[in-house]
Amino acid sequence: MKAVDVRKLSLEEIDGKIKDYKSELFNLRFQLSINQLKNIMRICKVKKNIARLLTVRNEIVNAKS
Repeated sequence: MKAVDVRKLSLEEIDGKIKDYKSELFNLRFQLSINQLKNIMRICKVKKNIARLLTVRNEIVNAKS
């Protein structure tokens, strides 16, 4: 997910996506621990998406203040 796409979302949608990505990250880490994860780079991509979402979320919150 690109930052341009994230900026088009509302604050509630961003919060929902953050929650979804965090649960996906939890599942990926669990799969990694039991050696069932085939694509390890997926963890990095999910973490970067979470960071993008949090960055844009903070920009929106700080702009409202």
